[in-house]
Amino acid sequence: MTVKKILFINQEITPYVPDSEMSHLGRQLPQVMQEKGYEIRTFMPKWGNINERRGQLHEVIRLSRMMLIIDETDHPLIIKVASIPSTRIQVYFIDNEDYFTKRLMARDEDGKEYDDNGERAIFFARGVLETVKKLRWTPDIIHCQGWMCSVIPLYIKTAYHDEPSFTDTKVITSLFSEELHDGLGENFRQSIEFKNVKASLLDTYNKDFGFQDMQKLAIDYSDGIVCVGNNVNPELVKYATEKNIPLIDNPVDESLGDTLNAFYDNICENKSE
Repeated sequence: MTVKKILFINQEITPYVPDSEMSHLGRQLPQVMQEKGYEIRTFMPKWGNINERRGQLHEVIRLSRMMLIIDETDHPLIIKVASIPSTRIQVYFIDNEDYFTKRLMARDEDGKEYDDNGERAIFFARGVLETVKKLRWTPDIIHCQGWMCSVIPLYIKTAYHDEPSFTDTKVITSLFSEELHDGLGENFRQSIEFKNVKASLLDTYNKDFGFQDMQKLAIDYSDGIVCVGNNVNPELVKYATEKNIPLIDNPVDESLGDTLNAFYDNICENKSE
């Protein structure tokens, strides 16, 4: 089956956050695929270092104000939107005062990793998926880029599998060199629980569930893996390879669109699997 609709879920997109390998690809890939004629949607966190006035972000009232319960606590979901200058790409931003508005990205002003980064990733994942449901949009492919997206493949294949928007969706995960080192927070295990997803699901990973385990979790529930750059952790590449998950390496060049187009089509050939 030929891919027609692609949902890009990005941790970073330039020009909203500082330049990086990830933010450039977050900006480049949706544009390339949109120019090829695909219908796309694009999401990212509304990090606290994003200048809303300069980026011309505004709240989408009809999509906002849902309460997400994480670890028995209600957290309001705020959806904002903006268009990347000089493009036709619209970006939806997932916002929440506690998780994003008052915070920077993975690390605070002193360079220390936030101790609830795992919980933030869970809120982001559920916020994106609930918003896509509200949009009544059915992507053929969901392409996740960055550690903030690591729980999305799990939720797509379990808690959201019976939702009409996601029943036949295939999930691609991009791996980058960026890594976290200070853990995901002591509440990560209980926070991940939602519908049929239980904390015990993590028992097959290290007891001290950390960043590498979260990346392996993403791999386990993905239909394809894209390795970006030359410094992706070789343990993760080996892990994906041993599980026989389709993988392409370092596709970021002038043929990016054609390479990913062929990869997407290959992943979607067996929709019934």
